[in-house]
Amino acid sequence: MGLFGFGKKMEECCTCEGKGCHIKVLGAGCKSCQELHENVKKAVANMNLDAEVEYITDMEKVMSYGVMSMPAIVVNEQVVSMGKVLKVAQVEELLKKIGC
Repeated sequence: MGLFGFGKKMEECCTCEGKGCHIKVLGAGCKSCQELHENVKKAVANMNLDAEVEYITDMEKVMSYGVMSMPAIVVNEQVVSMGKVLKVAQVEELLKKIGC
């Protein structure tokens, strides 16, 4: 079973290996989605990560990830969270678990 029930297994998720993680927040542009985007940016800054954080609102791109519940977080092209506005500490824990 994959990380949180979808996507690749945790040990297969991050292939950053010194290149930093590429994190995408998928959403419709609503307040909740924007809040998650801000929380992800804060978590990355708090953790001093070399990570690119992108905010995707294009519904065609969002749907290409198979996300049916927003907001969602994608790390290195794998969906790792969807349908929740994670707090900064929760995002930090998630990123630690997947090795970013």
